[in-house]
Amino acid sequence: MPECGVDLISHSDIFTFEDIFEIVKVGVKLGIDKVRITGGEPLVRRGVVDLVKMIASIPGIRDFAMTTNGILLDQFAEPIAQAGLQRINISLDTLNPEKYKAITRMGDIQDVLIGIKAAKEAGLLPVKINCVIKESPQEDDAREVAVFCKENDLEVRFIKEMDLENGIFSRVIGGDGGHCESCNRLRLTANGKIKPCLFSDLEFDVRELGAEQAMLRAVGIKPRSGSENKVNKFSNIGG
Repeated sequence: MPECGVDLISHSDIFTFEDIFEIVKVGVKLGIDKVRITGGEPLVRRGVVDLVKMIASIPGIRDFAMTTNGILLDQFAEPIAQAGLQRINISLDTLNPEKYKAITRMGDIQDVLIGIKAAKEAGLLPVKINCVIKESPQEDDAREVAVFCKENDLEVRFIKEMDLENGIFSRVIGGDGGHCESCNRLRLTANGKIKPCLFSDLEFDVRELGAEQAMLRAVGIKPRSGSENKVNKFSNIGG
């Protein structure tokens, strides 16, 4: 999140769990079988365990995951696993406590390490670690994260710093994100927009079009390749 803070939107503009549930049901009917809850930070959303349970009840979902900073996982790992979440992605860019605090502006890395352990114990496997890098996995912080992951049976993915406005992105190292030729992902924003690509200004309003038409139009006009996004920021569409 930007240091200056973010522009808040009205609570009435944010989609309810029931809204999200209905949209996911439509998506599964249309052939989607992989769902990931992301953010922002999903574990700060009140009642998130209920959302997990609702989505997990939809027949046809093959892969159900969540991306989190891990700080609250010690509290939530077992409940969300019991509710039906299958696996977890955790953001971790450094193992240096001071650097971690500076990057997150308030985080305690010990909370994340405890959360990783809790996720493993809860069976949220495989636990995948997302590590943002400047240029190369050979950077000091990235190498330390890689060693940590190897020693703790974690899967690591390296993600180069991205810039929406200037269209700077690349393929995820160790994962399949950022590969435009094979990308089949859609993003549902918190206020009900379906985006066919993060690196595009295109979005389709579920409230105006309905979930099915918004998804079909997003898929039908999905860009061949990402370009740039002058409308959104990662703080309001998620990373």
